Amino acid sequence: MSDYLKPLPPITNLSKPYWDSLQEGALRMPQCQACSLIFYPPAPLCPGCWSRDLTWAALSGRGTVNSWVVFHQAYLKGYDNEVPFNVTEVTLDEGPRLMTNLVGIDNDDIRVDMPVQVVFDAVTDEVTLAKFAPLPGWSPEGGTP
Repeated sequence: MSDYLKPLPPITNLSKPYWDSLQEGALRMPQCQACSLIFYPPAPLCPGCWSRDLTWAALSGRGTVNSWVVFHQAYLKGYDNEVPFNVTEVTLDEGPRLMTNLVGIDNDDIRVDMPVQVVFDAVTDEVTLAKFAPLPGWSPEGGTP
């Protein structure tokens, strides 16, 4: 039994390929073969053209910070020792947006358009989460060299 106390995502037949890819150390999302749209969350048809001809595309794992909030209070069990913590919206280079956490950076140093890359956090034997860290060499004072 895991000692992980935070809520875990529900893994459905539709989302299982996403969660499996994270456990493998890769980031994959549905891609429409009719219009090439990559989208998230997974759906049984393309939200762009409604095609059902979908595959799972390997993504670069890179993106930029679009928005974030810093929580100074724990509203759910398991977060008591983590405040303050960030919840961040990352826009992936391929287009989809993810709600995630940034790691490896002080909350005060987070910036809009900051370049980030995926890191994989195996929180249980069954669940690995996609979190993001600043690209190497990035700094809040000077950006990326």
